[in-house]
Amino acid sequence: MIDSCGIDRLALLMVDATLAPECLLYTGWVINQEWVDMARTSVFKERELLRDRALDTMLEHSETGIAVIDRQLIYRFINPTLARFNGPSVEEHVGRSIHEVLPELAPMAAPLLQRVLDHGEPLRNFEIRVPTPSVQEEDSLWLASYLPIWSEDKEQSEVIGILAIAENETLVKKLERSRREASELVQRVIDSLYAFVGILALDGTVLDCNRAPLEAAGIDIKEVAGHKFWECLWWNYDQDLQAQLQFWIQAAARGEIIRQDVVVRMANDSRMTIDFMLAPLRDANGHITHLIPSASDVSDRVASEQQLKASEDRFRRVVDSTLNALLLIDNEGNIHLANQRAAEMFGYPMEQLMNLRVDDLVPIERRHHHKGLRSGYFQHPEARAMALRQELFACRQDGSLFPVEVGLTPLWFSEGMRVLATVVDVSVQKSNQAELVRALEEKTVLLNEVHHRVKNNLQVVSSLLSLQARNVPEDARVYLQESQDRIRAMALIHQLLYEQKSFDRVDIASYAQRLMGLLRRSYLTGPGIRVVMDAPEQLFVPLEVAQPFGLLLNELVTNSIKHAFRGRDSGEICLTMEEAGDLVRIRIADDGVGLPGGVEIGKGRSLGFQLVPGLVEQMGAQLARLDVAGTCFELTFSRGGV
Repeated sequence: MIDSCGIDRLALLMVDATLAPECLLYTGWVINQEWVDMARTSVFKERELLRDRALDTMLEHSETGIAVIDRQLIYRFINPTLARFNGPSVEEHVGRSIHEVLPELAPMAAPLLQRVLDHGEPLRNFEIRVPTPSVQEEDSLWLASYLPIWSEDKEQSEVIGILAIAENETLVKKLERSRREASELVQRVIDSLYAFVGILALDGTVLDCNRAPLEAAGIDIKEVAGHKFWECLWWNYDQDLQAQLQFWIQAAARGEIIRQDVVVRMANDSRMTIDFMLAPLRDANGHITHLIPSASDVSDRVASEQQLKASEDRFRRVVDSTLNALLLIDNEGNIHLANQRAAEMFGYPMEQLMNLRVDDLVPIERRHHHKGLRSGYFQHPEARAMALRQELFACRQDGSLFPVEVGLTPLWFSEGMRVLATVVDVSVQKSNQAELVRALEEKTVLLNEVHHRVKNNLQVVSSLLSLQARNVPEDARVYLQESQDRIRAMALIHQLLYEQKSFDRVDIASYAQRLMGLLRRSYLTGPGIRVVMDAPEQLFVPLEVAQPFGLLLNELVTNSIKHAFRGRDSGEICLTMEEAGDLVRIRIADDGVGLPGGVEIGKGRSLGFQLVPGLVEQMGAQLARLDVAGTCFELTFSRGGV
């Protein structure tokens, strides 16, 4: 006899077997009908249980609200979804009427439920807008269906309840409205953008684009929508540009991204430079569905770039056209800029020069020292010449050295301070300077020799006059003596020029001191007549002033020595020299008897007085006789900027 476990196993076999129950064998026995009926009953129970559990699971996890309401409008079943929409829990629904659970909804829903109970006709997909506890401060929109539940009595079937199916459309409508508003907002934003944004089909047909660029071009959306992109006003002024755009569209349809600066046509046949981009649009699976063209006006940027390029070209031409080498150096000695003259001066190709450091252009023995000097300059930058107290030399690529002068100018940039070094090749200047020095030395030697010989020749003439004076009468000897004095005065000028090695000016203070000594030795034999001099230590005047001054001083002092002290054994001659800026004032005074009445300078029989006006004129001076005791002459003249 088969046991209960055996019946269960038999039931499983019946569920899975394809053979008739009468043909099944069980442990070698033929199964009788009783056992088969028992197994069949077990199978049916399992199936009903599985169905009930599946139904419960479906109702519990369904996104649709479901409830069963009896004829008294009492909830007999409600799934969690509808309970959550209504607010109260499942337990708070079951066994309570709709009036108790949803008092706000009951006045509207109860008549509809009652109509279904009374007439047995379902109500499908109708909207109900009422407040519900789950949605605060806003009515909920419900999409509901009320379906009658009939009794199983086939002869007297009646409606015993209602299956209520409800979907809360509030969130769906909100989401749809939010999406619609967001879409409209995005569209308004895109339409207000001056930058162009559009949508193309893969064959280049314009599907849509924003409005601002259309207005700027003076066209309507109807003139572009449905047309090939390259046929639109922006492109159709140039066939080559149209062909290029078609090529770009084909490339973008293959997945490429195109970006170019392009000149397009705008309103009134004007032109605009745009930054044009064409990119593929892919769906969730990565398939290209559309093309997205976009563009922005870069006319100002392009114009600025062109102006900048033109400015850079002008700067480069100016820099390269200068006769001096220009190098822009950082604190590490790297060369950031060099002009063509620098490459020529140092003998490097431009590319190689830009890879050097400035230390490579310095003589080898000075490079280590130069690094320290460069570091010090960057700590205390100022515009100045480099190494004023010594000669500078630079090194060419072949190792040869040449003299230079270098100017340093600090410049500040966003990346830091740089130094602009201006390098001047002074090889020619140094050569010319050396030649000038040699020529000057030769001329100095020549002039020195000339003055020496003139002085010697004048002394020879003076000696000849002295010899001649011994053999002439006494009255004629005086004239020879005066001529000899004048010659000595001129010779003294050349003597001073020879001694001071300067041939363009004469120290008249020293000259006057020595001339007074010569005249004293020639005319004054005793100590009674004194010659006093008050003058600066040095007083230089040009040579062309010094020569007539010497003769003039000789005449005036000699005149005082000869004539001021007749009949006297004592007296004083005073020579005073003063300078006031460029003016020189000289007084020659004595305390003698004074000039005889009626004597005027430049007149009379005295040769000396006749020479005085001419000498004063040569000096560009003024000579005045002062009304004082004795005789006093005041000479005023300009030194001529010496």
